[in-house]
Amino acid sequence: MVDALKRASAKRITVVAPFYGYARQDKKHAGREPISARLMADLYAAAGADRIMSVDLHTAQIQGFFNGPVDHLFALPILAAHVGRTVDRDKITVVSPDAGRVRVAERWTDILGSPLAIIHKRRDPNVPNEAKVLEVVGDVKDRVCVVVDDMIDTGGTIVKAAEALFENGAADVIVTATHGVLSDPAAKRLSESRIKEVVVTDTLPIKPEQKFDGLTVLPIAPLLARAIREVFDEGSVTSLFDHVGV
Repeated sequence: MVDALKRASAKRITVVAPFYGYARQDKKHAGREPISARLMADLYAAAGADRIMSVDLHTAQIQGFFNGPVDHLFALPILAAHVGRTVDRDKITVVSPDAGRVRVAERWTDILGSPLAIIHKRRDPNVPNEAKVLEVVGDVKDRVCVVVDDMIDTGGTIVKAAEALFENGAADVIVTATHGVLSDPAAKRLSESRIKEVVVTDTLPIKPEQKFDGLTVLPIAPLLARAIREVFDEGSVTSLFDHVGV
């Protein structure tokens, strides 16, 4: 599509990719592996894209793979607004599922005025999509724990995290994620777990077979529309997230 637009003499081409494919492959975890996130950036540039817009990249440094403008949008206001409306904020503890999401979880705590907990886990580099939960750092006893992640793939790691929180006395667990990949058997795992609610956005289409009781899908289109308007009015996309309050 980008190549077709370029050959049709488009003045400027902006790629709006709510979900950036291969984002998790942003570095070499072992020898002889590709860095596919960088490859995708090169492919967009070679095709003729002038600007990229995406939501919640797996890691912020992926922006550095592009030589042109990158509009990195955050679904945090949408997700946090939903949680803030449906849960008593005095009972919430925001939980980062690993050390890499701590900074995002801190933004949640600023918005909701809630304490922070962290799940310390370790992955086996030879076993994809699985992690061993080691311990919960922070007070979660009798609290409604809101686990904040960027995506849910097979659901195995997030279910283990929820189990660890319940073992430490959590009253309820709510899981939020921007991207609902929900690869099989995610729907079965999540529906059979003790997780009260799973909240995702529709950056990826949710198929009927991926849906289950307790799944809430929030629209990302209003956020994208505002960002696109800012780009084409020569405004500021960053201003959309200044002084975010829910």
